[in-house]
Amino acid sequence: MNASTDTVADPAASVDQRDEPTIHILWINAGLSCDGDSVSLTAASQPSIEELALGALPGLPKVAVHWPLIDFECGPVQGADNFVDWFFKGERGEIDPFVLVVEGSIPNERVKPEGYWCGFGDDPETGQPITTSEWLDRLTPKALAVVAMGTCATYGGIHAMAGNPTGAMGVPDYLGWDWKSQAGIPIVCVPGCPVHPDNASETLLYLLYQATGAAPMIPLDAELRPTWLFGATVHEGCDRAGYYEQGQFAEEYGSPQCLVKLGCWGPVVKCNVPKRGWINGVGGCPNVGGICIACTMPGFPDKFMPFMDEPPGAQVSSTASTVYGSVVRRLRHFTEHTVDREPKWRTKGEKLTTGYRAPW
Repeated sequence: MNASTDTVADPAASVDQRDEPTIHILWINAGLSCDGDSVSLTAASQPSIEELALGALPGLPKVAVHWPLIDFECGPVQGADNFVDWFFKGERGEIDPFVLVVEGSIPNERVKPEGYWCGFGDDPETGQPITTSEWLDRLTPKALAVVAMGTCATYGGIHAMAGNPTGAMGVPDYLGWDWKSQAGIPIVCVPGCPVHPDNASETLLYLLYQATGAAPMIPLDAELRPTWLFGATVHEGCDRAGYYEQGQFAEEYGSPQCLVKLGCWGPVVKCNVPKRGWINGVGGCPNVGGICIACTMPGFPDKFMPFMDEPPGAQVSSTASTVYGSVVRRLRHFTEHTVDREPKWRTKGEKLTTGYRAPW
């Protein structure tokens, strides 16, 4: 009887679990890329990719992550264990909903009539490789949301520099900046070269909560970046910002002072890396002595080269800051001289004083 009772209870539980919709994450890293964004995500901790994949956070739906770095499936198209088949299932509408994550810039296949620039898997009908841009054509109309992960996917990155032969571009350039998914969600851009680990995982987490109705429409700025991640500049979160205000600028690497004169673009770049740290709150380019080269900006790298040179306008702003800062430092020196000593009622000497006066 006990065995029979257990048998009756388990199917009910499995039905409830089976009825819960699964949100698939299809991660395609077949664009022009170094796969650095995938590598970066392995270091995420708020949340970690494992917490997303295992649904370890409260309120998360069932999640199936199809990402080359953790998916055990492999094999050729039509094979028994076929990683690429999940993307065909997405195209056929057999996994709904799914979030499409794109890593790497999208080359313009129209400028290369012979062969192709990059692709992912083979077409079962023709046996020919499927280009990255064709995958976008097949999958984006059916995706719940499209996430461009890393600067290459968001704005083209290194591969989209002037004079490149591939015609590389970011996902918004390919699909259109006004493109929206079937759920009405714009393209979500999470730039960075590579993307910050927690910026990547936190954005995916937000979209998963939005899919369950637990979060409103994801807030994005004019460049389609999540506003809570890219709403402030590097300078505003930098450990060295106080030196800028005081007009103290590093003349060589190794100095703890502001790095603007060495080529840092922090005052105008939208990025939270110095504030957030790189891993577990530690690090961030200027915090550890590296200049900001503006890798989260749409104009990267063309508008910010040559690196290591003083940015345009920096000489004017740093000169003004130097003049202003010298006055501020003098005024603060007077105040510091006053407050950096004990109160008058505590005197140095043989007699011990407390400042206490008897009320009678």
